[in-house]
Amino acid sequence: MSEQVDVGGRTRTFQIVGEERGRPGRPLVLVFHGSRQNGSSHRRFTGFALDGLADRGEAVVAYLDGYRGNWNDARAESRFPARKKDIDDVAFARAVRDRVMRTHGVDAAKVVGLGYSNGGQMVFRLLHEAPDLLAGAVVVAATMPSRADFLAGFSPAPTRPVPVAVVAGTADPIVPFHGGRMRWWARRLFKVGGETLSAEQTARYFAARNDLPSTPSVVVASHDARTPVDAVTFRQDGRPSVVLYVVRGGGHTVPGPTAAPWVVGRTAESPGIYQIVTEVLGEVSRAAAPAPPERMPRPR
Repeated sequence: MSEQVDVGGRTRTFQIVGEERGRPGRPLVLVFHGSRQNGSSHRRFTGFALDGLADRGEAVVAYLDGYRGNWNDARAESRFPARKKDIDDVAFARAVRDRVMRTHGVDAAKVVGLGYSNGGQMVFRLLHEAPDLLAGAVVVAATMPSRADFLAGFSPAPTRPVPVAVVAGTADPIVPFHGGRMRWWARRLFKVGGETLSAEQTARYFAARNDLPSTPSVVVASHDARTPVDAVTFRQDGRPSVVLYVVRGGGHTVPGPTAAPWVVGRTAESPGIYQIVTEVLGEVSRAAAPAPPERMPRPR
């Protein structure tokens, strides 16, 4: 059922998946759909893959609806209505977080942003402009804009380092895996422009923000013949990790049980978005857990 919240004099809508009477202190996943979608269509697009988080009581999931199918992300050359009307989507994300805290008892220290395409660009904006809001991020089919094309400003030393997972297809027909500009038809269709970093540069950017070693480990996360996946991981004890999932031959898709239309390319089945989000949630929950009390020395 659709929920409503007033933000800046506008009625904004979203959908919550998860029981109100569930375990208190659950994490919250804020889902930001792609261009020309809404929360409900994106939920179907991903085959309801994240519903399992709510079914198992592992998290509450909120699917937010963009303004006329888009988010006011931080790309300098965005030209869709959400940008032209300067829609305050940062305030919208906060309002949804606050509402779900009241109704479902989620933990404000365990909020993860999940964004696909234009929604991924919105998550990039939140990580830079609202560092207190997100404790973790999963970005699919989106790479960071170049410094000159990013209105939220590059920040090499964030006030709150968080775990970040980036999913990128090497054959994405819309977002160039190696960076640069979208093809002319994509710029015209989606009303965006500007230069972007490559998928690897995006992961390295967030690894540097988290003060992680520059040499990652690389493991094969899936041996699927059509879309094998490599997990390129930047990790160090005591620091939030950054993982780049490279989907070989993958398109502009969300990995999981439901294949996207052929026009946007191949979809990897494993690791699916449920598994990727679960791993980030696990890291967020461990970071939010209180430290065990120090044990007093036993008298001799």
